[in-house]
Amino acid sequence: MTDTPQRSRPLRVLAAMSGGVDSAVAAARAAEAGHDVTGVHLALSANPQSFRTGARGCCTIEDSRDARRAADVIGIPFYVWDLADRFREDVVEDFVAEYEAGRTPNPCLRCNEKIKFAALLDKALALGFDAVCTGHYAKVIVREDGTRELHRASDMAKDQSYVLGVLDEKQLAHALFPLGDTVTTKDEIRAEAERRGLAVARKPDSHDICFIADGDTQGFLADRLGKAEGDIVDESGAKLGTHEGAYGFTIGQRKGLRIGTPAPDGKPRYVLDISPVDNTVTVGPASALDVGALTAIKPRWCGAAPTGPGTYTAQLRAHGGETEVTAELVDGSLEVTFTEPVRGVAPGQAIVLYDGTRVVGSATIASTKRAVAGVA
Repeated sequence: MTDTPQRSRPLRVLAAMSGGVDSAVAAARAAEAGHDVTGVHLALSANPQSFRTGARGCCTIEDSRDARRAADVIGIPFYVWDLADRFREDVVEDFVAEYEAGRTPNPCLRCNEKIKFAALLDKALALGFDAVCTGHYAKVIVREDGTRELHRASDMAKDQSYVLGVLDEKQLAHALFPLGDTVTTKDEIRAEAERRGLAVARKPDSHDICFIADGDTQGFLADRLGKAEGDIVDESGAKLGTHEGAYGFTIGQRKGLRIGTPAPDGKPRYVLDISPVDNTVTVGPASALDVGALTAIKPRWCGAAPTGPGTYTAQLRAHGGETEVTAELVDGSLEVTFTEPVRGVAPGQAIVLYDGTRVVGSATIASTKRAVAGVA
């Protein structure tokens, strides 16, 4: 296998520039490699002032200005593309609908799927660009037969392949990740940006959800879904307290339950289930969070779909570790069994399968099966 041949000849590259240090350095590296690079900042809010200010997000007016200044320093053309309507429909509204249905979505993964490597890539190809470049830490590898694979970044500490597990082979054919083979600390990336004269060198990393201005997810959902009082119950159905909206809870949550009655064993209780139908939240002991198997839907493969059962490692969260699983595609759904029980798995989350460092694909968790004591 070899690195992507996108480096072997100059390409017309559209560099998605969020206004942060990673995307700026990625664009600079692409230009330095001899590609014909154009920078673009995605305007994802119809009212940018309503998104968080400062450097916590990637969608503010300040971010747009930072991206433009970086493009000027690199010496590449720069544009702002308005994708606010598409972002609202495919990411924000999807986020709200998933929580309303009692599931826990990952908006960053959805943004990569629907915005950066669908809406943006489609527009780029229509305009004659060969590839979209981003600051993600991941690698595209080309096999001798010309097929492409998505792999983890060389530096596992910065790997972002989990949120790219929705990309198919066609999209990978037009993806460029200049930071993927970098084995350096973030401080060294910042030092590189400073050497290049990029003012974003010292800008703090973005975090949290970019479209929630104050980081208050529960308040954001309450504004859109309204307060709806319901019961908090134990596994027997006994009422322990009330809440103002089941959407404000996630599987595995411990804090913020506001249950006045202590558990009989005196140990903490966790959210075990969220039922949007009767607006009930069920809580119980940590041991009840152990999951032995799950069913996932809407699989997307980074290449050919696997045939028959296989053994893989799986990642369940953007910053989570790996766990060994067996998985098989059955009637369009992915049936996954864990070698050892895992804790706090929520419907709506993505499961991403790996074969070594290769990303096999991803799917959305639809349901889980509790682990039997002592058995995965």
